[in-house]
Amino acid sequence: MKIQCYSNNRLPRRKVSFFLVLILQLVACSLWGQALQKKVLTESDYPKWGQLQLYKLNTTGQWVSYGMSYESGLDTLFLTNTKSLKTFAFPLGKRADFITQDCFAYYTTEGLHLMNVKTGKQEIVPHATQYLYTTKAKRLLILVKESKNEGTLHIRDLSGTIQEQITGVTEFLIDPSEKIILYATSIQEQNCMNILELSHSNRKITICKGLGTYRNLTWHIESKAVAFMQNNPDTGSLDNTISYYSLVNKKLYNYTQSDMQKSLGDTLLISNPGRKLRISDDLKKVFFVVKSKPIPKNSQNSNVQIWNGNAKWVYPMEEKQKPFQESYLTAWFPFQNQGKLISSSFLPKILLNGDQKYALLSNEKQYEPQFAYESPRDFYLLNISTGNNKLLLKNHSGYNSYTISSPKGRYITYFKEKNWWVYDIAKNRHINITENIRQPFFHNEKEHPNNINAYPALGWTMQEKEIILCDQYDLWAITPDGSSARRLTKGREMQTKFRLAGYSSMFTGKENYDGRIDEIIDLKTGLLLEASNKLGGSGYYRLTSDSNEKIIFSNGTALDQLMQSDKGNTFVYREQDYDLSPRLMLGGKGEKSSKIIYQSNPQQKHFFWGKSILIPYQNSKGQALQAILYYPAKYDSLKKYPMVVYVYEKLSQHLNKYINPSQYIGDGQFNISTFTTQDYFVLAPDISYEIGNVGVSATDCVVSATREVIAKKLIFPNKIGITGHSFGGYETDFIITQTNLFAAAVAGSAATDMSSLYLTIGWNNGRPDMWRFENQQWRMGKSLFEDQAGYNRNSPIMHVDNITTPLLSWTGDNDMQVNWNQSIEFYLALRRLKKQHIMLLYPKEGHTLEVKQNQKDLHVRIHEWFDYHLKDSPAPSWISKGLK
Repeated sequence: MKIQCYSNNRLPRRKVSFFLVLILQLVACSLWGQALQKKVLTESDYPKWGQLQLYKLNTTGQWVSYGMSYESGLDTLFLTNTKSLKTFAFPLGKRADFITQDCFAYYTTEGLHLMNVKTGKQEIVPHATQYLYTTKAKRLLILVKESKNEGTLHIRDLSGTIQEQITGVTEFLIDPSEKIILYATSIQEQNCMNILELSHSNRKITICKGLGTYRNLTWHIESKAVAFMQNNPDTGSLDNTISYYSLVNKKLYNYTQSDMQKSLGDTLLISNPGRKLRISDDLKKVFFVVKSKPIPKNSQNSNVQIWNGNAKWVYPMEEKQKPFQESYLTAWFPFQNQGKLISSSFLPKILLNGDQKYALLSNEKQYEPQFAYESPRDFYLLNISTGNNKLLLKNHSGYNSYTISSPKGRYITYFKEKNWWVYDIAKNRHINITENIRQPFFHNEKEHPNNINAYPALGWTMQEKEIILCDQYDLWAITPDGSSARRLTKGREMQTKFRLAGYSSMFTGKENYDGRIDEIIDLKTGLLLEASNKLGGSGYYRLTSDSNEKIIFSNGTALDQLMQSDKGNTFVYREQDYDLSPRLMLGGKGEKSSKIIYQSNPQQKHFFWGKSILIPYQNSKGQALQAILYYPAKYDSLKKYPMVVYVYEKLSQHLNKYINPSQYIGDGQFNISTFTTQDYFVLAPDISYEIGNVGVSATDCVVSATREVIAKKLIFPNKIGITGHSFGGYETDFIITQTNLFAAAVAGSAATDMSSLYLTIGWNNGRPDMWRFENQQWRMGKSLFEDQAGYNRNSPIMHVDNITTPLLSWTGDNDMQVNWNQSIEFYLALRRLKKQHIMLLYPKEGHTLEVKQNQKDLHVRIHEWFDYHLKDSPAPSWISKGLK
């Protein structure tokens, strides 16, 4: 591992030895509860820490599976009985699931493990790559691979009795009713597509045979037909065939490349670009993707790139998007053997409505060049059968969550002009369904310029009677004609935000080509909601037609990953706080308290540990804000301490988050726990931004929050550091140009010159970075040419001569997010001005460091940097040679 260090003096390279020792603790120490002398945490202790993850709860709530993962990779899977707390441990176990309430499955390097949880008896199936249990047919299907492409499909019951073995299976797919298998075989260069009916004594039907490989298997939603693709073994992907087999009339239909040429011309190829075949609900159409035939390149021509000034997209973005722009959705009508192109180069973006009778088409290039991330465009509604195409929405947002089909296809929901609208396809009518509700359904919580964001739409109730929408706090059920609106929760009164459980880490609805389609929500069975407030409280509720019942809520800890048994009588969840390592908790309906099933990282009790609190503060404009203050592990009220300020937008939502000490993980490579356990305070302030003054307003907030802590007389006012990564790296660099409050700074992957960054290509997507300034995180709200003074005012490089704070900066020379030349510019400016500065350049690393040796190297250097400047520790050689 080589790292380049740049400073005003030349630095020697140094080799960093790397070793990792793991102590895997499966049970609590026998000295639990006894008075122990606590120790100071050291780097050698970090590998003892692991991450707790909840996996599955069986249907009765009697068994729960979870795991501990470690940096060494020596992970452990656990299975615990929620009644007796009897626990099984499976080293290196993964992909855990309950096949039935009594049968537990997981994988290790040995293969698939099947365990009877009642008896503890286990069976190992070597080389198993896929398994499936059908509850209707009560069969267990296991695919055991004998080679890279083929394997044997074992069909058996849970007792282990094998009812059938099918050799040469390359792929299989169960139908929605879980009674029929569609599978492909390849034996001695003879390929077959077959159906096996599990409900009729395993009756097999061979649909077709051929020399080509079968793939892209799909079922009709009601199991009435199947579709699949076969390639020509001689020409490969240049000659694919689409097949459709009706289980109603037992007839096979084929659509070949030559068939397509007759109706669509010879410029297209039947493609398999990763998008599944789809059979329409009415059984009349099969949807698949075609792509333009490649144009042979003339080797005699130059490979020059032509960047046209009048191009819709800049050249790099055009190249990135070309595969998507040259692929089009096609409908094949098998009974007429006719194909119809739905999307095209003129309208390439597509989503289907719920019953696949209409398509919504658009062209994201239409209003280009423009400078938002998602370009607005006109949306057209195409009747797939008639070909009638009409303008539906003009100059409408391109965000796929702002234009969504209802599940059954009667409506198109869209967000426009700060309101949710519903378009009734049959009535050709647009209705604003939120305009008469007093609460807004939009926000700009991130304070981005020129931005109005919608609170999420969650889905439709049964028979599409109502759509479920969110405002700031609550869920609403609104009829599609807007005549009725019901507030389903009472979050506003409690200042508690209700959302679909897990909403922050997932999209609502299902993928629908270039958009999404809403799902049905059955309020009779209930909807699991997560609840949170600004003071760090969190929990879960279950929303039904009759009530919104609290399951569990905590004001002092963070709760997540909740799972319930089928009847809801038993539930498990993960609980944590900054000073409470995540633990697995068990609760029951009607029970007053929960009990601990598993406590991760029990060794923490042997070490001094810090705490986190919320502190209020005001910026210079009197705006009320808050910050997290992390205390040192061995805090003594009679002492004062150094402090590091960690900056990145708003952070108070992490108040109750546990942070494992590590040299390899951390937000922006900064691990808060490794500092609090080494006698540091850490401050994480919320920052509020002023449009056009992003750096100035960040400085105001950070300095105000820091002075609030200074006033508490907890810290040395001359021993305060500041650090941030990415946008936080920019904030760090800018803030130290405006104040001498900080004794040391560390900035990672930072932007330093807003003018040059504005005129930079984001090489990860080929898109010019202008959108970031005019509409997003950089919050300028205007172009460089409209407000050059504002760009200069908020650029660290323009104020670099003011810096008195020693700066350690770092970046990777393969950063596609923030051009690494931004760090080079700042380094050269500081060098020219003879400022104290060292830059670390990590070869072949991107926006964040991925190589473990580099992660550890950076961790060590950041600690050494702050220890030297804030604790007066002796300078290691790389600092003394770089600064003195």
